[in-house]
Amino acid sequence: MMAEVSVVLVTAGGEEQASLLAVKLVEEELAACVNIIPRIRSVYRWKNEVCDEEEFLLVMKIRSSVFSKLQARIRDLHTYEVPEIVRIPIAEGVPDYLDWVRDNSR
Repeated sequence: MMAEVSVVLVTAGGEEQASLLAVKLVEEELAACVNIIPRIRSVYRWKNEVCDEEEFLLVMKIRSSVFSKLQARIRDLHTYEVPEIVRIPIAEGVPDYLDWVRDNSR
């Protein structure tokens, strides 16, 4: 059985991109809330090169059933060729908060 509420992690290359994603996804009710964690350091391999970049981490709280729509919308808006979009199901949480997430992401 799929958890009803999930956290989605997405990285963005700058503050403007992170803000755009956060505002659009909340406005469109694909995410109930998006936290923007500034200036993380990401070390990764891309096209046979090791990269060391500053990024912004978005932590989204969503109704799990909207993940497909959310993923498609992120791909539409994101500047990365292959954006990080990872869904983590929430096993437990404060019931009132989880209800709020469900009510605010459709």
